[in-house]
Amino acid sequence: MMKSEDFEMISSLLKKRSGLILPKDKVYLLESRLTPIAHKRGLETLDELLEEVRRYSKEDLLTEITEAMTTNESYFFRDNKPFDLFKDIVLPQLLESRAGRKRLRIWCAAASTGQEPYSLAIILKEMEAKLAGWDIEILGTDISQQVLDKAKMGLFSQFEVQRGLPIQLLIKYFNQVGELWQISDEIRNMVSYRKFNLLDSFSLLGSFDVIFCRNVLIYFDQTTKTEVLEKMRKLIPDDGWLFLGAAETVLGITDKFKPVQGQRGLYSTSDASTEVISKLKAG
Repeated sequence: MMKSEDFEMISSLLKKRSGLILPKDKVYLLESRLTPIAHKRGLETLDELLEEVRRYSKEDLLTEITEAMTTNESYFFRDNKPFDLFKDIVLPQLLESRAGRKRLRIWCAAASTGQEPYSLAIILKEMEAKLAGWDIEILGTDISQQVLDKAKMGLFSQFEVQRGLPIQLLIKYFNQVGELWQISDEIRNMVSYRKFNLLDSFSLLGSFDVIFCRNVLIYFDQTTKTEVLEKMRKLIPDDGWLFLGAAETVLGITDKFKPVQGQRGLYSTSDASTEVISKLKAG
Protein backbone atom coordinates (compact mmCIF):
# COMPACT_ATOMS: atom_id res chain seq x y z
CA MET A 1 0.00 0.00 0.00
CA MET A 2 1.33 3.42 -0.94
CA LYS A 3 2.45 5.58 1.98
CA SER A 4 0.47 8.75 2.64
CA GLU A 5 3.56 10.93 2.12
CA ASP A 6 4.18 9.30 -1.27
CA PHE A 7 0.59 9.89 -2.29
CA GLU A 8 0.85 13.55 -1.27
CA MET A 9 4.08 13.96 -3.23
CA ILE A 10 2.61 12.54 -6.44
CA SER A 11 -0.75 14.29 -6.08
CA SER A 12 1.03 17.64 -5.55
CA LEU A 13 3.18 17.00 -8.59
CA LEU A 14 0.13 16.20 -10.73
CA LYS A 15 -1.77 19.29 -9.61
CA LYS A 16 1.18 21.55 -10.36
CA ARG A 17 1.93 20.05 -13.76
CA SER A 18 -1.57 19.30 -15.09
CA GLY A 19 -4.20 20.69 -12.73
CA LEU A 20 -5.36 17.15 -11.93
CA ILE A 21 -6.84 16.75 -8.45
CA LEU A 22 -6.45 13.18 -7.23
CA PRO A 23 -8.73 12.17 -4.33
CA LYS A 24 -7.21 9.96 -1.64
CA ASP A 25 -9.54 7.11 -2.55
CA LYS A 26 -7.77 6.88 -5.95
CA VAL A 27 -4.55 5.41 -4.55
CA TYR A 28 -5.30 2.24 -6.53
CA LEU A 29 -5.26 4.31 -9.73
CA LEU A 30 -1.82 5.64 -8.94
CA GLU A 31 -0.54 2.16 -8.21
CA SER A 32 -2.02 0.61 -11.35
CA ARG A 33 -0.71 3.31 -13.70
CA LEU A 34 2.71 3.92 -12.16
CA THR A 35 3.78 0.33 -11.55
CA PRO A 36 4.22 -0.33 -15.31
CA ILE A 37 6.46 2.76 -15.49
CA ALA A 38 8.62 1.32 -12.71
CA HIS A 39 8.94 -2.01 -14.52
CA LYS A 40 9.74 -0.32 -17.83
CA ARG A 41 12.59 1.49 -16.11
CA GLY A 42 14.00 -1.73 -14.71
CA LEU A 43 12.76 -1.12 -11.18
CA GLU A 44 11.22 -3.96 -9.21
CA THR A 45 8.78 -1.98 -7.08
CA LEU A 46 6.71 1.16 -7.13
CA ASP A 47 8.56 2.32 -4.01
CA GLU A 48 11.79 2.41 -6.02
CA LEU A 49 10.14 4.60 -8.64
CA LEU A 50 8.82 6.98 -6.00
CA GLU A 51 12.29 7.20 -4.50
CA GLU A 52 13.67 8.21 -7.89
CA VAL A 53 11.03 10.93 -8.13
CA ARG A 54 11.89 12.18 -4.67
CA ARG A 55 15.65 12.16 -5.15
CA TYR A 56 16.14 13.20 -8.77
CA SER A 57 12.92 14.76 -10.16
CA LYS A 58 14.07 14.08 -13.72
CA GLU A 59 11.90 15.87 -16.26
CA ASP A 60 11.40 12.84 -18.47
CA LEU A 61 10.19 10.77 -15.53
CA LEU A 62 7.86 13.51 -14.28
CA THR A 63 6.43 13.87 -17.78
CA GLU A 64 5.87 10.12 -18.07
CA ILE A 65 4.07 10.03 -14.72
CA THR A 66 1.91 13.02 -15.62
CA GLU A 67 0.95 11.55 -18.97
CA ALA A 68 0.13 8.18 -17.42
CA MET A 69 -2.20 9.79 -14.91
CA THR A 70 -3.93 12.17 -17.33
CA THR A 71 -4.67 9.60 -20.02
CA ASN A 72 -8.41 8.94 -20.09
CA GLU A 73 -10.51 6.71 -22.28
CA SER A 74 -12.35 8.03 -25.28
CA TYR A 75 -14.67 6.59 -27.88
CA PHE A 76 -16.43 7.63 -31.05
CA PHE A 77 -19.57 9.78 -30.78
CA ARG A 78 -19.37 9.52 -26.98
CA ASP A 79 -22.77 10.20 -25.37
CA ASN A 80 -24.27 10.99 -28.81
CA LYS A 81 -26.24 14.07 -27.65
CA PRO A 82 -23.39 16.60 -28.02
CA PHE A 83 -22.74 15.43 -31.56
CA ASP A 84 -26.43 15.67 -32.41
CA LEU A 85 -26.51 19.22 -31.03
CA PHE A 86 -23.40 20.11 -32.98
CA LYS A 87 -24.87 18.75 -36.23
CA ASP A 88 -28.47 19.89 -35.88
CA ILE A 89 -28.24 23.18 -33.98
CA VAL A 90 -24.76 24.64 -33.62
CA LEU A 91 -23.41 23.92 -37.10
CA PRO A 92 -26.42 25.31 -39.02
CA GLN A 93 -26.27 28.49 -36.91
CA LEU A 94 -22.56 28.92 -37.59
CA LEU A 95 -22.91 28.18 -41.30
CA GLU A 96 -25.45 30.97 -41.49
CA SER A 97 -23.51 33.50 -39.42
CA ARG A 98 -20.14 32.69 -41.06
CA ALA A 99 -21.47 32.55 -44.63
CA GLY A 100 -19.50 35.65 -45.56
CA ARG A 101 -16.05 34.37 -44.67
CA LYS A 102 -16.72 30.61 -44.91
CA ARG A 103 -14.31 29.67 -42.18
CA LEU A 104 -14.74 27.64 -38.98
CA ARG A 105 -12.29 26.62 -36.27
CA ILE A 106 -13.09 23.88 -33.75
CA TRP A 107 -10.94 22.96 -30.77
CA CYS A 108 -11.10 19.62 -28.99
CA ALA A 109 -9.26 20.14 -25.71
CA ALA A 110 -8.02 16.92 -24.09
CA ALA A 111 -8.54 15.06 -27.37
CA SER A 112 -6.90 11.88 -26.07
CA THR A 113 -6.53 9.28 -28.83
CA GLY A 114 -8.61 11.25 -31.33
CA GLN A 115 -12.07 9.72 -31.30
CA GLU A 116 -13.80 13.03 -30.52
CA PRO A 117 -12.18 15.17 -33.24
CA TYR A 118 -12.50 12.34 -35.75
CA SER A 119 -16.21 12.02 -34.89
CA LEU A 120 -16.63 15.73 -35.66
CA ALA A 121 -14.65 15.33 -38.88
CA ILE A 122 -16.96 12.51 -39.96
CA ILE A 123 -20.02 14.67 -39.29
CA LEU A 124 -18.52 17.45 -41.40
CA LYS A 125 -17.52 15.03 -44.16
CA GLU A 126 -21.08 13.71 -44.29
CA MET A 127 -22.21 17.31 -44.90
CA GLU A 128 -19.56 18.14 -47.48
CA ALA A 129 -22.08 19.23 -50.11
CA LYS A 130 -23.21 22.06 -47.81
CA LEU A 131 -19.62 22.89 -46.90
CA ALA A 132 -18.20 23.28 -50.40
CA GLY A 133 -15.75 26.17 -50.40
CA TRP A 134 -15.48 26.30 -46.61
CA ASP A 135 -12.18 26.36 -44.74
CA ILE A 136 -12.70 24.22 -41.63
CA GLU A 137 -10.01 23.45 -39.09
CA ILE A 138 -10.29 20.94 -36.26
CA LEU A 139 -7.54 21.13 -33.66
CA GLY A 140 -7.07 18.35 -31.11
CA THR A 141 -4.81 18.98 -28.13
CA ASP A 142 -3.73 16.89 -25.18
CA ILE A 143 -1.09 16.99 -22.48
CA SER A 144 0.12 13.52 -23.45
CA GLN A 145 2.34 13.12 -26.49
CA GLN A 146 1.78 9.38 -26.35
CA VAL A 147 -1.96 9.60 -26.96
CA LEU A 148 -1.47 12.29 -29.60
CA ASP A 149 0.90 10.02 -31.51
CA LYS A 150 -1.80 7.33 -31.49
CA ALA A 151 -4.41 9.87 -32.59
CA LYS A 152 -2.28 10.99 -35.54
CA MET A 153 -1.91 7.41 -36.74
CA GLY A 154 -5.67 6.89 -36.61
CA LEU A 155 -5.28 3.20 -35.81
CA PHE A 156 -7.92 1.64 -33.59
CA SER A 157 -8.65 -1.83 -32.28
CA GLN A 158 -11.84 -3.75 -32.99
CA PHE A 159 -12.98 -2.94 -29.46
CA GLU A 160 -12.38 0.80 -29.98
CA VAL A 161 -14.29 1.04 -33.24
CA GLN A 162 -17.20 -0.93 -31.78
CA ARG A 163 -17.68 1.70 -29.06
CA GLY A 164 -20.10 4.26 -30.45
CA LEU A 165 -19.22 4.01 -34.15
CA PRO A 166 -22.12 2.99 -36.42
CA ILE A 167 -21.21 0.09 -38.68
CA GLN A 168 -22.00 2.05 -41.84
CA LEU A 169 -19.47 4.74 -40.86
CA LEU A 170 -16.87 2.09 -40.03
CA ILE A 171 -17.25 0.60 -43.49
CA LYS A 172 -17.26 4.00 -45.17
CA TYR A 173 -14.36 5.71 -43.43
CA PHE A 174 -12.03 2.97 -42.12
CA ASN A 175 -9.70 0.46 -43.71
CA GLN A 176 -8.76 -2.81 -42.03
CA VAL A 177 -5.05 -3.17 -41.31
CA GLY A 178 -4.44 -6.63 -39.89
CA GLU A 179 -6.46 -6.80 -36.69
CA LEU A 180 -6.72 -3.00 -36.51
CA TRP A 181 -8.82 -0.37 -38.28
CA GLN A 182 -7.29 2.80 -39.69
CA ILE A 183 -9.37 5.86 -40.34
CA SER A 184 -9.17 7.12 -43.92
CA ASP A 185 -6.69 9.79 -44.95
CA GLU A 186 -9.54 12.11 -45.94
CA ILE A 187 -10.75 12.15 -42.32
CA ARG A 188 -7.28 12.18 -40.74
CA ASN A 189 -6.29 15.17 -42.85
CA MET A 190 -9.19 17.17 -41.47
CA VAL A 191 -7.69 17.14 -37.96
CA SER A 192 -4.41 18.57 -36.70
CA TYR A 193 -2.90 17.76 -33.32
CA ARG A 194 -0.55 19.49 -30.92
CA LYS A 195 0.62 18.95 -27.38
CA PHE A 196 -0.92 21.47 -25.02
CA ASN A 197 -1.39 21.87 -21.28
CA LEU A 198 -4.59 23.64 -20.20
CA LEU A 199 -2.63 25.33 -17.41
CA ASP A 200 -0.48 27.16 -19.99
CA SER A 201 -1.19 30.41 -21.81
CA PHE A 202 -3.84 30.22 -24.54
CA SER A 203 -2.44 33.21 -26.42
CA LEU A 204 -0.97 31.25 -29.34
CA LEU A 205 -4.03 29.11 -30.02
CA GLY A 206 -6.03 31.71 -31.92
CA SER A 207 -9.82 32.03 -31.88
CA PHE A 208 -12.40 29.25 -32.15
CA ASP A 209 -16.06 29.11 -33.10
CA VAL A 210 -16.63 25.93 -31.06
CA ILE A 211 -14.70 24.41 -28.18
CA PHE A 212 -15.20 20.85 -26.93
CA CYS A 213 -13.80 20.44 -23.43
CA ARG A 214 -15.74 17.44 -22.23
CA ASN A 215 -15.03 15.44 -19.08
CA VAL A 216 -11.94 17.48 -18.26
CA LEU A 217 -12.99 20.04 -15.67
CA ILE A 218 -14.15 17.31 -13.28
CA TYR A 219 -10.48 16.66 -12.53
CA PHE A 220 -9.70 20.29 -11.59
CA ASP A 221 -10.28 22.30 -8.43
CA GLN A 222 -12.66 25.28 -8.47
CA THR A 223 -9.98 27.91 -9.06
CA THR A 224 -8.44 26.02 -11.98
CA LYS A 225 -11.87 25.41 -13.54
CA THR A 226 -12.58 29.15 -13.44
CA GLU A 227 -9.20 30.04 -14.92
CA VAL A 228 -9.52 27.53 -17.77
CA LEU A 229 -13.07 28.56 -18.67
CA GLU A 230 -12.28 32.27 -18.60
CA LYS A 231 -9.25 31.76 -20.82
CA MET A 232 -11.47 29.80 -23.22
CA ARG A 233 -14.03 32.59 -23.27
CA LYS A 234 -11.39 34.97 -24.61
CA LEU A 235 -10.92 32.69 -27.62
CA ILE A 236 -14.61 32.46 -28.57
CA PRO A 237 -16.63 35.20 -30.33
CA ASP A 238 -19.95 36.34 -28.94
CA ASP A 239 -21.88 33.81 -30.99
CA GLY A 240 -19.55 30.88 -30.29
CA TRP A 241 -20.20 27.66 -28.40
CA LEU A 242 -18.72 25.51 -25.67
CA PHE A 243 -19.42 21.82 -25.03
CA LEU A 244 -18.73 20.37 -21.58
CA GLY A 245 -19.39 16.88 -20.25
CA ALA A 246 -22.87 15.97 -19.05
CA ALA A 247 -21.69 15.91 -15.43
CA GLU A 248 -19.98 19.30 -15.68
CA THR A 249 -21.35 22.82 -15.26
CA VAL A 250 -20.30 26.47 -15.32
CA LEU A 251 -22.73 27.40 -12.55
CA GLY A 252 -20.90 28.82 -9.57
CA ILE A 253 -17.65 28.73 -11.55
CA THR A 254 -17.93 31.50 -14.13
CA ASP A 255 -20.56 33.78 -15.66
CA LYS A 256 -18.70 33.99 -18.96
CA PHE A 257 -20.78 31.16 -20.43
CA LYS A 258 -24.53 30.61 -20.30
CA PRO A 259 -26.16 27.17 -20.15
CA VAL A 260 -28.52 26.47 -23.04
CA GLN A 261 -31.79 25.65 -21.33
CA GLY A 262 -32.71 21.98 -21.54
CA GLN A 263 -29.52 21.02 -23.40
CA ARG A 264 -27.12 19.67 -20.82
CA GLY A 265 -23.50 20.21 -21.69
CA LEU A 266 -24.04 23.00 -24.24
CA TYR A 267 -23.11 26.59 -23.40
CA SER A 268 -23.30 29.84 -25.34
CA THR A 269 -21.28 33.00 -24.93
CA SER A 270 -24.28 35.29 -25.31
CA ASP A 271 -28.04 35.25 -25.57
CA ALA A 272 -27.66 33.06 -28.66
CA SER A 273 -29.10 30.33 -26.46
CA THR A 274 -32.54 31.91 -26.94
CA GLU A 275 -32.16 31.36 -30.68
CA VAL A 276 -31.20 27.75 -30.10
CA ILE A 277 -34.23 27.08 -27.94
CA SER A 278 -36.48 28.60 -30.62
CA LYS A 279 -34.96 26.38 -33.28
CA LEU A 280 -35.29 23.32 -31.12
CA LYS A 281 -38.96 24.02 -30.50
CA ALA A 282 -39.55 24.78 -34.15
CA GLY A 283 -37.86 21.52 -35.13
